[in-house]
This record gives sequence, structure tokens and C-alpha cells, in this order.
Amino acid sequence: MVETTRIVLAARPEGAPTAANFRTETAELPPLEEGQVQLRTLYLSLDPYMRGRMSAAKSYAKPVEVGAVMVGATVAEVVDSRAAGFAKGDVVLSYSGWQSHDVAPASSLRKLDPDKVPVSTALGVLGMPGFTAYSGLLKIGQPKAGETVVVAAATGPVGSAVGQIAKIKGARAVGIAGGPKKCAALLDEFGFDVALDHRAPDFAEQLKAAVPDGIDVYFENVAGAVAEAVYPLLNLYARVPVCGLIANYNAAGLPEGPDQLPAFYGRILVKSLTIRGFIQSEFVAELFPDFLRDMSEWIADGRVHYLEDITEGLDNAPEAFIGLLEGRNFGKAVVKVAD
Repeated sequence: MVETTRIVLAARPEGAPTAANFRTETAELPPLEEGQVQLRTLYLSLDPYMRGRMSAAKSYAKPVEVGAVMVGATVAEVVDSRAAGFAKGDVVLSYSGWQSHDVAPASSLRKLDPDKVPVSTALGVLGMPGFTAYSGLLKIGQPKAGETVVVAAATGPVGSAVGQIAKIKGARAVGIAGGPKKCAALLDEFGFDVALDHRAPDFAEQLKAAVPDGIDVYFENVAGAVAEAVYPLLNLYARVPVCGLIANYNAAGLPEGPDQLPAFYGRILVKSLTIRGFIQSEFVAELFPDFLRDMSEWIADGRVHYLEDITEGLDNAPEAFIGLLEGRNFGKAVVKVAD
């Protein structure tokens, strides 16, 4: 029997997760059945949505049960197979979660080609985050040449792709990030037109000066103070794809201060705004083949760049995830589990 080392949800967090919310254990894998493969995890993806799965609150997906393996996309190597089309040594995209080994149905896997691009990109720019940027921006944001697109958390895997796709479509890209190093990367690595530090005391004034013609598309990854600075600057008929609200994920209650909902609705009405939440999976059937074709081409010809923030060792996944929620990562957060 093969053992897996796995990280499970030890307790639901109240506010920000801590190391006490995770537990490492070992377990035996079940024997292979027909149509299944045995996998050895190479890379594990860390993503903000995982914080929502740690909560029992109703959402678009079932929460992780206490004692169950933390969810997550993985790049894995096939070590044994009882499924047609999969052989030992194949590399696949799987959803094995935070563990070293797994048994999975072949129908849930996507085979990867290590000779084309680094396989870790299947967790980032050529995976769910990249597709989130592509589908949300093009389907909901619909940027046009000459328009201004603003994106929060802009050095992350979603935000950086949003800005670069906006540039490809002829729009002006304004990125918002935390700290001088990330802002420099927006300009030097990702080719944004403007980079703004949301930690600056005069951030709202800087944003207003950076968008003299207003904002046509705001790709929402953060909410909070960043959104409060953006919304007064939205143009008539502006579009807001709502991808994430990371500023609120660790909140244990409602924010203090006056109720801003009436003013928010007033802006929607007066400016005829389109504000549309989405989960990328709803667009997979329609857009994923186009995404793989376009994004692969854009990476190959240098129009899209990407950064990865790689943590070594499965045992370091909890701390890396906590850091992700605090904005400590620089690029796509990935855990290297094995060579």
C-alpha cells in the first residue's frame, strides 16, 4: 500500500487562518480500480478561494469538512495506471489537494506536455487564474480600444493577466498593488501604463490623477478601501467583473461606519453600471479552448509574462497560504511538493 502525507482542515478559522487550523497526517491510499490512476504530486496551487472553503458559510461550492484534505489544483506525475490513455510518467493537471499522493479517476485529469511550457503554469497563467482573467475580462469587462481598465491585486496571477490582456485589446491598463517592488513589476515586467501603491496615504488622489478620462472597466479582486477609491471614478456604462473580495475574506463581522449601500446603489443607477459576479467555471465550455490557444500564443510571442512565487515543501503550505491572504506572495503562489 502507498501512503500519502496530507494536510487537513483541523478547525474552522475565526478571522484570519493560523497554523492551528491545519494538521498534517498520513493515510494509506486505496487500491487502484479500473479507470483510475495513482498520482505523485509535483506542484500544489494556493489560491484565495481556499479561504472560503475553510468556512461553513454557504457559497458556490461545498466547504471542506473538518478533518478532510484541503482542496486545491495540483500538477502530478502518474506512478501507476489502470486507465486507458494514461501511463506511468505522464504529467497531469489534477485536483488532489494538499497531499503528496492520490488516487484519482482518469476522467478528472488533463494531460500536460512538459516539453512546451513549465508544467507549473497549468496552475497559473495557463490554468484557472489565467482563465479567470481571460473569461472575466473579455466576457464581462469587454474592454475596447482606448478605454481605461483598472485592476486591483494587479501583480497576482489573475490581475497581471487582466492588465496584459487589456493592453492586447488596445486599452490603457492601470494596476493597483501593494508596495514599491510590486508597482515596479507592473511597469517593468507586465507592461502596465500606470502602477499605483494602495498603501500610499494619498492613494485616492493618485488614482484620480491617473485616470483623467475616468474608468471604463474595473476588475474587482479586492474590495475594501481600493474599491471605495475606484467607484466614484467609474464612467457611464462602466463594467465591473467581480472576481474576488480578498480584503473581506478574513473579516469576522461587518465593517464599522455608516451604511454605504444606498450610495453604492445610487452609483449603479445614475451611471448605468454593469456589476457582475462570476465563477470562471461557468465559462469553461464556451471559452476554455479559445483561452488555451490565445494565452499560449501570447506567452510564446512575449505579449504575456508571468511570475511564480514558489514555496518548497508541502509542510510549508499553511504558512504560504496565510501569507497569500496577507499579500506577501509576489506572483502565482505555488508549493513545490516533489521533483
